[in-house]
Amino acid sequence: MVLDKMENTITLEEIQNFKGKYPKQLWYLFTVEMWERFCFYGMRGVLTFFMVDQLLLKDEAANLQYGAIQAFVYAFTFVGGIFADKILGFKKSLFFGGVVMILGNLLIAFAPQDLFYYGLAFSIIGTGFFKPNISSMVGELYHEKDHRRDAGYGMFYAGINIGGFFGGILCIYLGKYYSWQLCFLSAAIVMAFGLLTFLFTKKHLGPIGNSPLLHLEPNKRKLKEISVYLGSLLSIPFIFIMVKNTDYTDYFMYTIGVIAIIYFVYEVIKLGDVKLQKKMFAAFTFIFFYLVFNAIYEQSGGSLSLFAKDNLSYNLLGFTVDPNAVNNSSNTLFVVIFSPLIGLLWLWLAKKKIEPNTLIKFGIGFLFLAASFYIFYYTKFFADVNGVTSLNLFTFAYLVTTIGELCLGPIGMSIITKLSPKKLFGMMMGLWFLATAFGQLFAGKLGAEISKSNTGTTLMSKLQSYTDGYYQLAIYSLIAGVILIAISPFIKKLMQEVK
Repeated sequence: MVLDKMENTITLEEIQNFKGKYPKQLWYLFTVEMWERFCFYGMRGVLTFFMVDQLLLKDEAANLQYGAIQAFVYAFTFVGGIFADKILGFKKSLFFGGVVMILGNLLIAFAPQDLFYYGLAFSIIGTGFFKPNISSMVGELYHEKDHRRDAGYGMFYAGINIGGFFGGILCIYLGKYYSWQLCFLSAAIVMAFGLLTFLFTKKHLGPIGNSPLLHLEPNKRKLKEISVYLGSLLSIPFIFIMVKNTDYTDYFMYTIGVIAIIYFVYEVIKLGDVKLQKKMFAAFTFIFFYLVFNAIYEQSGGSLSLFAKDNLSYNLLGFTVDPNAVNNSSNTLFVVIFSPLIGLLWLWLAKKKIEPNTLIKFGIGFLFLAASFYIFYYTKFFADVNGVTSLNLFTFAYLVTTIGELCLGPIGMSIITKLSPKKLFGMMMGLWFLATAFGQLFAGKLGAEISKSNTGTTLMSKLQSYTDGYYQLAIYSLIAGVILIAISPFIKKLMQEVK
């Protein structure tokens, strides 16, 4: 197998001692992730719409189902991160995940209504092995104290959102106006592009991502790897059952959450170094608040998608635009535009010696999130008699959301790699994505509560219940932001020299 060959053409020292702002390997990794994000955001943007429109689920059930699916996607990144750390290495894990994701999308494309949940089970496993490892490899491109790491993650974050932008537009457009088979087939095709890009560029990564079991005999190593592959594929029927029944999803998620915390505490105790342990608990604080952020922020694929489906006009700045395409792609477009600008702002503030610390940035992110959901709420005052409101104001709310996201998303991944020992990179990135999993689960539950509050049958009653729900989410965001800013001095002490 091509991935069994070690890449000895370049050393880790040569990679990390790069000139300029970014290592060339960063461009290869974000190109691979860009295609994966096309697939992921394309799929995410059609899930609730497809379930309501084609599977005929009610809004409440579709929100719960969406939360369950997304929760599993991110929960398995925690599992995939551990297997990459301990057995496969990042490269093999990424390759295996990509292949399984392609198979999942092809299954759905073959028969969208009949094989939807089967294909999703494959995609969940594939994403679990793919996603956490490419982010971890970005961290390894830099020395531990390289100040350019934040800028690198910022550029990576912007680059991969290009894929999210086009995926968010194309998949929903193909599904609504042409064919759902074409919609899911497009996701499979672009994922294949991503995998081919990785195969052609992985030689430039040198030893980054190689198997951690190279010291073992090849046969013993292969036996462990094959066991991981088979065990993952054999779990697909169980994932299928749990995704279809959201009660099972809750049991699974709460169980894996407890196990993850116990495993985290075990690894922290095993470190035996008080300074490192303090950093790890600081990292856990970031991870917890990232969970809270996602529970509110991730309405975009759930309740906001259904809100866009029925309650938004097709007029954006004088142009006729599908509101679901705007819902799926505006955030990623704004990330691409504003991510470099926000990065430059932090650099300018750092030169002036007034840059806020990372936790303050997290707090500011929540304040922007609160403002954006207040704007989503405020759209009710621009509605016509039929309950259809302004797409312009809705899009502006996404702009505000994006600024909040950029205050914590890219620097969040960066701070986790700064605070974590190298040998625990995979686990900590897995925990980061597990926090996203719980955020997605709670986002689905919040979205279900918002849609449940709609006791009427008109678009006006839906507008009222959804916007009132967004008002509550704005309040939750505001409270979280204030708490974060208040506790920042204590967490700063735990972080020690890390900024």
